[in-house]
Amino acid sequence: MELLKGKTALITGAARGIGKAIALKFASEGADIAFTDLVIDENGQATEKEIQAFGVKAKGYASNAADFKQTEDVVAQVKNDFGRIDILVNNAGITKDNLMLRMTEEQWDAVINVNLKSAFNFIHACLPIMSRQRGGSIINMSSVVGVHGNAGQCNYAASKAGLIALAKSIGQEMGRKGIRANAIAPGFIDTAMTAALPQEIRDEWITRIPLRRAGQVEDIANVATFLACDMSSYVSGQVIQVDGGMNM
Repeated sequence: MELLKGKTALITGAARGIGKAIALKFASEGADIAFTDLVIDENGQATEKEIQAFGVKAKGYASNAADFKQTEDVVAQVKNDFGRIDILVNNAGITKDNLMLRMTEEQWDAVINVNLKSAFNFIHACLPIMSRQRGGSIINMSSVVGVHGNAGQCNYAASKAGLIALAKSIGQEMGRKGIRANAIAPGFIDTAMTAALPQEIRDEWITRIPLRRAGQVEDIANVATFLACDMSSYVSGQVIQVDGGMNM
């Protein structure tokens, strides 16, 4: 049985990495997929074709998630193209790491705008659609850094903590409309970003993980699928850490 058959998912920042893995997993469970990225280049076009190979509808949209007006426009276009939006995954994110004493205003603003304001933009635009449908699942992609903090990542940690509080607040506001909101907090996941780290740093991280391995993007996609489908119909306002037990 396809867990997401008949549903349409909108996933931000999904041309690659964790967002792409979620899109592919959702598609394998029968969902039609709309996804955004800053530009839809060769990677985005390839992702679109990979999703369509599951026999579902898929389309990529070029959009700056941090721009309120662009978000309104792209959500309206998705609604027009797909007819509905049942699942929203706020995955768009960047890092600009620095110690607080050295952090520039630009570094702070850029991370807060892309990671946190973008989620506000998309939730604000999608809620009227979900409200009329009397249901929906919103998933904010946070981080264990948003739960526990991390030196040198004050901007990133603040943005990811904000995504958790945002999910809890939306869950309280919109539960009466059948709309659920949750957050996923990934730990050390094998992505292009973590692959670029020196091996000694990777090894040190893994020694801190009880399962003694880095997570895979599919680990995140599996949890996202649970939160998106009806198996989690009584789950809202929660943050699920997917970190191999690193911060239990």
